[in-house]
Amino acid sequence: MKKYFSQQYWKDQDIQLLVGKILRAGVSIASLIVLVGGIMYLISYGGETLPDYSIFKGESIGYTNLSGIFLGVFDLKAVAVIQLGVVALLATPIFRVFFSLIGFLLEKDRLYIVITVMVLGIIFFSIFSDIKA
Repeated sequence: MKKYFSQQYWKDQDIQLLVGKILRAGVSIASLIVLVGGIMYLISYGGETLPDYSIFKGESIGYTNLSGIFLGVFDLKAVAVIQLGVVALLATPIFRVFFSLIGFLLEKDRLYIVITVMVLGIIFFSIFSDIKA
């Protein structure tokens, strides 16, 4: 196990390839989830008349947090599946920054470790803080 986290095992090019694969896989998975949710939505609501788009109606409170999205997915609600795809798409660059941090830790590049930790801190602060604009 120790060899997998050694600098000799992970070269710089290997880490870049891993990060690229993570980005491609994340976007592909998110696109597939949204596609499935879109098909479910069209099957459920495709025959209805067009809504009045001159009046804005926001998303219901159930699909604006992760627990509501997961509950909706388990109930096979199309809107929740689409929201899950959006969450997966938003999580993709966060995973990229996290795995870049691992790469910088293996390389022992202190400057980029500090910068990447700051970027992750800003991302997590903006996600989990309750500050309203």
